[in-house]
Amino acid sequence: MAKELRIGMIGYGFMGRAHSNAFKRLNDFFSVEHRPVLKAVAARNRENAQAFADNWGYERVETDWRKVVTADDVDLVDVCAPNHLHLDIVLAAAEAGKMICCEKPLAMNVAEAEAMVEAVEKAGVPNMVWYNYRRVPAISLAKQIVTEGRVGKPFHYRATYLQDWTISEGVPQGGPGTWRLDIDVAGSGVTGDLLAHSIDTAMWLNGPIARVVASTRTFVTERMHAVTGKVQPVGIDDACMFLAEFENGAMGTFESTRYARGRKNYNTLELNGADGAVYFDLEDPEHLHFFEYQQMQSGKKVEDHLTGWRKIHVSNHEHPYMDIYWVPGTTIGYEHTFLNALGDFVQGVESGEHTQPDFQCALQTQKVCDAVIESGRTREWVETGAE
Repeated sequence: MAKELRIGMIGYGFMGRAHSNAFKRLNDFFSVEHRPVLKAVAARNRENAQAFADNWGYERVETDWRKVVTADDVDLVDVCAPNHLHLDIVLAAAEAGKMICCEKPLAMNVAEAEAMVEAVEKAGVPNMVWYNYRRVPAISLAKQIVTEGRVGKPFHYRATYLQDWTISEGVPQGGPGTWRLDIDVAGSGVTGDLLAHSIDTAMWLNGPIARVVASTRTFVTERMHAVTGKVQPVGIDDACMFLAEFENGAMGTFESTRYARGRKNYNTLELNGADGAVYFDLEDPEHLHFFEYQQMQSGKKVEDHLTGWRKIHVSNHEHPYMDIYWVPGTTIGYEHTFLNALGDFVQGVESGEHTQPDFQCALQTQKVCDAVIESGRTREWVETGAE
């Protein structure tokens, strides 16, 4: 008989929907002992939270998140609240002995992230941060290719993450829908919201980022606040570009903006090495592009007259995660990245292994984000301290 994994969610909205879908579909695809049970959701607006709970099947609604975190019938606390609330929720959940899954970025800054890591490690509770793009099968295949040594000595890493939804000066800051534009709630702009994903993936594929130099820009410097109705300064970064030096000697370029007209969720990466290269575009998620400089012939690597980029349709059963879904040639979507992350987490809980990225791993990404913000202010190289 399946063991219940009783879920308490803090916050809802876009990520709440994505996570709830994963909880509900886990046992449809993953062979795990635990069965998620949606116990409670907490949010300040009871009416909206009740509508969310009714739609997704949560048993009850609370307007005080502390009641969920300390509830006897909750095993796992899922943190979907805005960034400025992560610290208090995580500390309380760890003290209550709960498993914790937290949305990215982990914290507002490194100091908060360090406090969270200390809390979960002291409590000994399983923990994970939802850097879901690792679980795109094509990106996981890129990780396999790198681990197998097919890229060889790395020289260059480049990443872009472009959107266009904040170009209008009429978009407000603050409030339920646009809290990501409020510095007091988000902590940073595209650096924490978008580049955190790019940084996490980059360090997963290519190792720690040692130092950065950045340029940030706020294009619309004043916006109306959705809660107060007052026009006030904008503190977040609308755009960020930075150069990076990896510990392995590779050079990196990163760019992110919400002012790239025509780009909705354009998230790309490319890693170039001595023996090969990989390229991925989230707007073409079922494909991984792979270049192999040499081919194996008679037990030796030699240049081949057909050397060139391969466009791999990542849907075969030997590809990461794809053996649990459909027949080869068919694809999965964005929502499955969260399902894959949850499946890995629950399997880790059952095996006693730490699922990555855990809080300690997310702390390293936070160190890079903080260094990028600091460099954007000083326009100087900053050591990240990431491991």
